[in-house]
Amino acid sequence: MQVLIVDDERNIRESLRKYLSLEAIDSKSAETGEAAVSFLEREVFDAVVLDLKLPGMSGQELLEWILNRGVSVPVIMISAHGQISDAVSALKAGAKDYLVKPFDPAELIIKLKDLVENKRRENMIEAVRRSENYESVLIGNTPVMRKLSVQIDKIAGSDVTVMISGESGTGKEVAAREIHRRGPLATEPFAAVNIGGIHEGLMESELFGHEKGAFTGAAARKQGLFELAGRGTIFLDEIGEMPMPLQVKLLRVLQERKIRRLGGTVDIPVNARIVSATNRDVEALVREGRFREDLYYRLNVFRISLPPLRERRGDIPLLADHLLKKLAFRMGKGAYSLSPEAREKLAGYSFPGNIRELENILERALIYCDGKEIHSGDIDLHEENAVSASAALPRTAAGALWDGSSLGDIERQAIAEALERWNGNRTRAARELGISRKTILNKIKAYGLKQAGFEPGELP
Repeated sequence: MQVLIVDDERNIRESLRKYLSLEAIDSKSAETGEAAVSFLEREVFDAVVLDLKLPGMSGQELLEWILNRGVSVPVIMISAHGQISDAVSALKAGAKDYLVKPFDPAELIIKLKDLVENKRRENMIEAVRRSENYESVLIGNTPVMRKLSVQIDKIAGSDVTVMISGESGTGKEVAAREIHRRGPLATEPFAAVNIGGIHEGLMESELFGHEKGAFTGAAARKQGLFELAGRGTIFLDEIGEMPMPLQVKLLRVLQERKIRRLGGTVDIPVNARIVSATNRDVEALVREGRFREDLYYRLNVFRISLPPLRERRGDIPLLADHLLKKLAFRMGKGAYSLSPEAREKLAGYSFPGNIRELENILERALIYCDGKEIHSGDIDLHEENAVSASAALPRTAAGALWDGSSLGDIERQAIAEALERWNGNRTRAARELGISRKTILNKIKAYGLKQAGFEPGELP
């Protein structure tokens, strides 16, 4: 939280800054209304503590400037005893609360926390209402997904821009939400927008907001998603679909950390972290002149690539069980399970639509099935994308995935089979499995594979 203190009395400014710091609240102070304007034009604040009586620009005038400009920040007025009627007038004008000097700093801190939390909650509700509300659960235990999880952990604590690439349906928004969830500002809003799903004429208003009368039907001022995200995250899905004029404006936001509402004349500071995603070859779009190269490099500071489901088949059991549980709950049904034949049928499918297609298949299966167990006949697939389970998975692991074995049993079997194929050579087996030599040594010991006769030879 960052608070702007506006008071012409130095001892009050310093005392309040000290008390706020004890509560781990950052603050800056201004002696005049004009100095406060300069701060508000450059930075994002969560709240303003404003004295009514100031030299030059009065507290009432500064409040009116904030309201007219549309700065979305709650204001607490402070006043002397004889100015209570003025404080009441400020409340009617748009201030959120007031305190009479001398006041207990603890009371101010309580009011600040309540106001900031209420504002954050309102922003989160609005951001969710205007976003696709996907579930933020990253499911997977295969080596490629463990590597992805490590990448997310490393970047979650920073504010670098991230570009997520991957085929349609691989879970790019889930990954973006996971980056937000694991970061230090997880309690701030997450605002998501599908660039390809919004009409070009409405896209600027959705992202940056608009002023009253900016266009036909703009009956009131509206905050854009950049403002609603606050210090949180804004997720721009299908960034490759963004029209060129809007690319120019987004580049300006990245460079200056300010937006201008449609129909507005003033710049508003923003602090949201930007995560983008695409299923297109953005590099090719840059070469073709359809995506700005400077914007691409601004968005692509850190790149994450999501694997298609056919490349992480070991996660299908976890995903299928999770999605089945979620779908059954959403449809008001009880617990359901997949028969071994149904599991084997899913294991032999290439899933061109990835996780989204798996969810659609399971949703149809819940409608088709009669009992509480989904059978092979309930699974409706595009047969041209089906392959044999034994061809899709290493050796007998295809059957192990679906016979009720634990993940540990499956992992042990996969390691044992790899060691057998490489005549016990741990280095080559680890390379095939996509894990480090140290990891496979630990697994061999943990699963007792040495005792099972898999004492390896080494690479020269």
